[in-house]
Formats: sequence, C-alpha cells, structure tokens
Amino acid sequence: MPSLIDIRRRIRSVRNTQQITKAMKMVSAAKLRRAQDRVIASRPYGAALRGLLADVAAAAGSDERVAAQPLLARRPEKRVQLVLITSDKGLAGAFNSNLTKAALRFAEEHQPAATDFLLIGRKGRDFFRKRGVPITGEHLGMAKVQYGDAAAIAKTLMERFRNEEIDAVYLLYNEFKSVMAQKVVLSRVLPMELPKKAEPLDFIFETAPLEMLAGLLPRYVEIELYRALLESAAAEHAARMTAMDAATSNASDMIDRLTLYMNRVRQASITKEIIEVVSGAAAAE
Repeated sequence: MPSLIDIRRRIRSVRNTQQITKAMKMVSAAKLRRAQDRVIASRPYGAALRGLLADVAAAAGSDERVAAQPLLARRPEKRVQLVLITSDKGLAGAFNSNLTKAALRFAEEHQPAATDFLLIGRKGRDFFRKRGVPITGEHLGMAKVQYGDAAAIAKTLMERFRNEEIDAVYLLYNEFKSVMAQKVVLSRVLPMELPKKAEPLDFIFETAPLEMLAGLLPRYVEIELYRALLESAAAEHAARMTAMDAATSNASDMIDRLTLYMNRVRQASITKEIIEVVSGAAAAE
C-alpha cells in the first residue's frame, strides 16, 4: 500500500497536468475561431470558382483543343503523387494517426503503381522518414499558411505533371466538419475533371473561352491545395481542443479517485494507531 506522501505527490502531479491541458484547450479554442473563419470564408470562393470553371468549360466544350490542355491529360497511373497534410505538433487525439493509416492504405491499394509522398507537416514527415518511402518534398510550419505558400507547392506539382514525371496527384487531409468531427478526405486534383454545366449558357465572353480555361485551371489547383491546408489547420485545432478537454476531465476523475483512496488510507492508518494504543493500554493493565 502506498504511503500518504506518495498519494499526495501523485495528486499534485495530476493537478499540474490538468492545468496544462486546460491551458492548451483554451489556446486551441482561440486559434480555432480564427482558423474556422478562414475556412468558412474560403468555401464560397472555391464554389464560385468551380461554377465559373464549369461555365467556361461548357463554352469551350466544342473546341477540340480542350482535350489537349496539359492539366487535363489522362494517362495510366504508373506513378502517383500523394500530398499528405498532417500537423507539426501532437496531442490532437487520432488526428495524425488516421491520416498516416490512410496514406499507407492508399499506397497499398495503388500498387503496382509507385507512390511519391509530398509531406506537409512534421508528424507525417517523421512517420514516413522511418519507412523508406520515396519523398519528393517536405514542408513544415504551414499552420499559418498563406496563399503564396500553397501556390508555390501547387506550381511544383503542376510542373511535374506536365513533364509526365507523375500521372496523378491526390490530396489527403482532414476536413473540418465541426468541433467534434473531422473527416479524412482523399481527393484527386490532377488530372482535373471539368465540372459539368446542366443548363445552357447565355454568356458572351470577351476573351476566348479556351484562353480563359487555360488560365483558370492552374488557379483552381492552387485554390484546392490552399483550401485543403485551411481545412487541415482548423481540423487540427478542433481535434486538439477536444483531446485536451477529454484529458482535463480525465484528470478531474483521477484526482477524485486518488483523494478518495488517500482518505481511506489515512482512515485505515488512524484506526491502526488507535488499535495499537488501546492494545498497549490493555496490556499494561
């Protein structure tokens, strides 16, 4: 049976951990508000760009040169590029482990095609460095991502696709659904699949639709990557806030159990001392 000093030391240690987890929860909650605002603001822009792309693609649909656009080229997938977006820090529950498991499953399902990994985030980088997979790029410190950072990465991916170094590009990330829910999303960004327009067009384009299409396709890839980074950042803060809230509650439960146990040990110790005193007095008589 542990002594009272050991139990008090354990309670003090758990209480200190509880203060840390509570502070981390509050920090993540503050960061989540800003990240959530950025995600919500980016979604209408992405939807509007997809609608514009559908209009332009419908207008240029009769042009045979549309199929010759480099970013629309479809080839047998002999080598694919997987862009894995994880976090730089841990203590976020299953946020990173779900992604790494999905990445391993993706590589297995796409065999015999070779899978190149572009790793965004320290946790994914550290995980796959130990497994000897082909890594074509590493990007850390992307929690406060700017559009220029995403555009630079997208430009590299598009250049490799145009040069036929890779045959497809996939994004794997956590999409922000709510504070309690994040969804692992796997989406293909290259080769692009033009959205369909059901209604007939009644637009007059000043610039040739094919020329507009050639300018919109790279921008669409950049926006998709940028939006994935924003979604991942918001999902990370939500996952960490949820994990730290659960840790704080578990610490409270542990403190209650240890306090109850300490009181029982102290009561047993006092009872034992009383029995010894009474027994000693009885023996003296």
